[in-house]
Amino acid sequence: MDADRNPGLSPPSRRAELARTTAETAIRATLVLDGTGKAEVSTGIGFLDHMLTALARHALFDLTLEARGDLHIDFHHTTEDVGIVLGQCLRAALGDKRGIRRYGQALLPMDEALAEAAVDISGRPFLAWSVPFARDKVGEMDTELFEEFFRAFALNAGVTLHVTLKAGTNAHHVAEACFKALARSLRMAVETDPRSPDSVPSTKGVLEG
Repeated sequence: MDADRNPGLSPPSRRAELARTTAETAIRATLVLDGTGKAEVSTGIGFLDHMLTALARHALFDLTLEARGDLHIDFHHTTEDVGIVLGQCLRAALGDKRGIRRYGQALLPMDEALAEAAVDISGRPFLAWSVPFARDKVGEMDTELFEEFFRAFALNAGVTLHVTLKAGTNAHHVAEACFKALARSLRMAVETDPRSPDSVPSTKGVLEG
């Protein structure tokens, strides 16, 4: 018996929980795709917390994430590993990807900044990143780490992701526009397609590369 045949049953939750520990970081995360945008995030990197909170809010994901990393060295390992864990959570929560729209795109303005993200939940991991920054840091965070996060996320989620900066000079605005564009494109891509709720959106019948 399933939810379609018995309206009294709720559909299965698209949810994933993951813990990952290395010599450099220890991360625990829970991701709910059909959420309300609630986030409880603590990475030890204030700006990254801000971006992940914005991502959850605009994707309408519920996200709980706690990371402890070797921040006394720099922010690289923690930022990359958070991207790895979040990507793995997305992949796990999607399951066989049955019924999803698969594709999503967003053109996101943030004051003078304008960023575009396009995602294909394809099973073929790839990142195309064309986002220059006018300065090296936002707060204490190196701006080069944003590409590391997006790459780690895309490769571990198994998605094709293109992120392009169309306009913008303020590094804070540029980064925030990129994260919010990712959020909106993911929100679209993971939604259930009401015209095809029971099929995998691929001529192959699978979305695993």
